[in-house]
Amino acid sequence: MDFSERRSWWRRLRPYVVVFDPPLALIIAALLSVGLITLHSAGMAIPGKVWDQLRNIAAAVLVMWLVANIPPQTMMRLAVPVYLLGVALLVAVALFGIIKGGSRRWLYVGVQIQPSELMKIAMPLMLAWFFQREQGHLRWQSYALAALLLAIPAGLIARQPDLGTAMLVTAAGACVIFLGGVSWKALAALGAAGAAGLPLLWAVMHDYQRDRVLTLIDPYHDPLGKGFHIIQSMIAIGSGGVTGKGWTHGTQAHLEFIPERTTDFIFAVFSEEFGLAGNLVLMALYLLLIWRGLAIAQHAPTLFTRLLAGAITMIFFTYAFVNMGMVSGIVPVVGVPLPFMSYGGTALMTLGLAGGILMSIQRHR
Repeated sequence: MDFSERRSWWRRLRPYVVVFDPPLALIIAALLSVGLITLHSAGMAIPGKVWDQLRNIAAAVLVMWLVANIPPQTMMRLAVPVYLLGVALLVAVALFGIIKGGSRRWLYVGVQIQPSELMKIAMPLMLAWFFQREQGHLRWQSYALAALLLAIPAGLIARQPDLGTAMLVTAAGACVIFLGGVSWKALAALGAAGAAGLPLLWAVMHDYQRDRVLTLIDPYHDPLGKGFHIIQSMIAIGSGGVTGKGWTHGTQAHLEFIPERTTDFIFAVFSEEFGLAGNLVLMALYLLLIWRGLAIAQHAPTLFTRLLAGAITMIFFTYAFVNMGMVSGIVPVVGVPLPFMSYGGTALMTLGLAGGILMSIQRHR
């Protein structure tokens, strides 16, 4: 094969290979690198964690690349089937799902899956398709139907119970409804209704969920029991000071005071070892991630792609805000990983899928 033939072959193949948005890919790569560095320290007593995470990252990048090659028009055609599949799987979980730790969240279909993860993407896809379909003749009934489409999977997930995932699915769907043009009066009415329903919510909450709220208000009411982990996490964050104790020198993590230090509480390990300076850099990376996602949403060509890109970006924001908030003791502990940093294959696959959607929208605009 001569040079001209090789160049012609590459010219035909290049649009399917070079599909990543450079700024977005660079930000995600930086977050993944920071996560691997922190995971090495947090998981020193657990052999193989870093290599397992590298395999998870490779799978997530492959998913991101595959999704980036799918045109948004195809995603729009898949929105309804994917949503219906997700709801059907959630109903199957409620009927005969696998119970672990008192929660019925998993389903065995040859392999063990957690259908609620699918709804993090299926929900904004469905609502973006719905508002694209209703464009030009939106009425209050449209927003009511959109709220119902959101409430069905969110209610099924909360029933498992899985409050953290239910909150993420609700946040993604609510973002689409908000960007779809719901009036401020309607939002105020929904907020008032939600506030009025708090006593009812408290009555139907599980005991462990009530304990999490009470621990948020006063973690020292049971410092050696329910409040122990969040107290140790806050000690780790505070002891990092301005510059941190240094990589692999965090005492709270290596003496195993921090719970789930490779997953949900990895931010506490990072804060102890890199201090306030490291936290500012990390927050800057997340702000850049959100900025790039919103920029892609702003320049998207259709209502469907604008709403979808905006919702995906808010998923990233919600993940980061809730995780940092729960580790810092300002929101209840709900089991939300830190995006692109926490160890775990399922969360990384979901994030890779979300990143691929943004890449596709930017590529096909």
